[in-house]
This record gives sequence, C-alpha cells and structure tokens, in this order.
Amino acid sequence: MTLAVIRLRKVWYAVSGLLVATSLMLVAVLGIPFGIDFTGGSLLEVRFDVAPETAALRKELSNMGYAEATVQSAGTDEALIRLSNMTEEDHQRVLNALEASFGNIDELRFDSIGPTIGKELKRDAMLALAIALILIVAYVAWAFRKVSEPIASWKYGLLTIVAALHDLIIPLGVFAVLGASQNFQIDTAFIAALLTILGYSINDTIVVFDRTRENLARWGAHDFEMVVEKSVQQTFARSINTTLTTLLALLAVFLFGGETTRSFALALLIGIGVGAYSSVFIASPLLVTWYRVNHK
Repeated sequence: MTLAVIRLRKVWYAVSGLLVATSLMLVAVLGIPFGIDFTGGSLLEVRFDVAPETAALRKELSNMGYAEATVQSAGTDEALIRLSNMTEEDHQRVLNALEASFGNIDELRFDSIGPTIGKELKRDAMLALAIALILIVAYVAWAFRKVSEPIASWKYGLLTIVAALHDLIIPLGVFAVLGASQNFQIDTAFIAALLTILGYSINDTIVVFDRTRENLARWGAHDFEMVVEKSVQQTFARSINTTLTTLLALLAVFLFGGETTRSFALALLIGIGVGAYSSVFIASPLLVTWYRVNHK
C-alpha cells in the first residue's frame, strides 16, 4: 500500500507551519481587532432607502466628531457603524444628521457597552476557550482509555488539541488582516464561531482517531503507519463530503445573510475548511510522528 498522507507528512507540516507562523506574525504586528463587545463603545445598524457610499458615511460621521468611527456596508442599503460610547442625546443627534444627509433611515439596532463590561467579556471569552480545551483533552483521553499501545490514550487528546489550535490560529490571522484593511472586528459572535470551529474540528479529528482505534483492535499494531493510513483513507470521503456540505451552507449565509452575520460566517468558513485539512493531514500524521519518535 502506498502511504500517501503519511509518507508526505513533512509537506503537510510545512504548509501548516507556514500558515500558523504567518497568522501569529500578523496578529503580533497588526493586533487582534477587538470590537466594542470587548473594548466598549456603541454599535449602530441602520437601513437606508438609497444606499450611500461608505466614504460619504465616514465623512459625515467625521464631521460630527466621530473620526474614529468604522463603517461596514458592502454596497448594500444597510450599514453597521461602530463608534465610541455615546449618550442617548448623541445617539439621536447621529440619527438626525444621517437622515438629513442621506434621506429616510430605519434604525435596526443600537447597542452601547462600557469598557468595564468589555474587559469582563474578553476575560470570560478566553476562560471559556481554555475550559473547553481542557475538558476536550480529558474527554478524549477517557474515550480512548482502552488504547494503550502503541500510543497512550492521553496523546490522542493532546494531538486533538494541537490540531484544534491550528484551526483557531489561522482564522485569527485572517481577521487581523481584515481588521486592518476592511474594518472587520472580533465580537462575541466571533468567539461563538471559534467555539463552533473547535467542536467541528475535534469531532472530525476524533472520527479519524476512532477508526484508527478500531483498526488497531482488528489488525494489531505491528504496522502502525499502515493502520493510520488505512484509517485516514476510510474516513476521507466522509470528511470531505461533510465539510463541503457545511461550507456551501455557510457560503450562502456569508453572501446573503446580511452584514451582522458576515464575519461570523466568514470565520466558520475559514475555520471549518482548515479543520477538515488538519484532521486528515495534521492530526493523524502527528500520531505517526510521535510513534516513530518513541520507537526508534
């Protein structure tokens, strides 16, 4: 049997290493574009009868003293405007000025979050991700508790998390770029997307690992690389079909779901796509690499 995935594992490691390193560099240089959910501020979503130019909206807001405001409209009749904290008087003044400049508008949403609440949300979001990762390691180690040879059960859990972190870092790098170039921001919906990516990625990885466990019981561990390769091949079609179906649905949400769901859908598109790759080309090859290190 030709060990296609396993034999070329150094290639997959190089691709993933480049993507992860680039993402970390972008985050370090550009920073994470936290939205008002985490930094505090006001979020105003409005619908116009006639869609104005984004540049014209920014100029109008700047004339009102909100030069730091960010606007997302994507050429539609709806706009998502992020500003510093506003009083209700400022809120109404902005609405009246926009209506005077661009015609009748409908207010769809207005949220205002203080900086203290934003810091608490940021802390709670990081805590939620950390707890999820710890619980997943514990669960996978327990689920694979009967597998002790040739790889200990806890190693399956650790490699599952390594693959999941790979799938979380890359969307962060993409959003660092989008935050600097397109005013995309990370909000609580993005954290929900990360948790969804985490669950999807781990589920996909465990499907492959579980097939490996079944095949080890059936064929034994005398040719571990062959068992892992066979397991990957047996689950490959399932992983690709499930991922493509999910990505098509997310693409529809991204294209037609409106401005408020765009960043959420984009994060899922990137994360789930990368997750399908890591479950096949990273997690299982890492299993073989760890085995080879321990059995030289």
